[in-house]
Amino acid sequence: MILVMLGTQNNSFHRLLEEVERNIEDGTIKEKVVVQSGYTKYNSKNMEIFDLIAKEKLEKLQEKSNIIITHGGVGSIISSIEKGKKVIAVPRLHEYDEHVNNHQKEIVELFNKKKYIIGINKVEDLKEALKKIDKFIPEKYEPNNSKLIGIVDEFISKTLISK
Repeated sequence: MILVMLGTQNNSFHRLLEEVERNIEDGTIKEKVVVQSGYTKYNSKNMEIFDLIAKEKLEKLQEKSNIIITHGGVGSIISSIEKGKKVIAVPRLHEYDEHVNNHQKEIVELFNKKKYIIGINKVEDLKEALKKIDKFIPEKYEPNNSKLIGIVDEFISKTLISK
């Protein structure tokens, strides 16, 4: 099973679900797809979609999944890699009114650089990421506050320097 997690951000992330749908229809995705859509309203005959679900149910779906495709939220990424899951992360982007800024792009780049996930910047790159995911061996994520603080510090430093 593939789990798609869009978090609880109150902006739509239709672009990602449309791309997942295309990959189902062209046969790239052959597994069942379950979506935690948050506030993204999307209808599909190919995916099982829940909006906001209890944390316990989401954790069970994460445990059951083979692959997790997620937005670039820190909570969604960390909760997935802590469970040892293969993760593809796609940032919500400001230019599509999916978020207030592009901080998710930097978050995805940092986790990708550390080889915890496959991070992509464009939804159109999902097909290539899906082709790589079977052979992808993520670095083991050790829940460690100092490591997380380092990632957040690096992100903040990059953000402040770029402004």
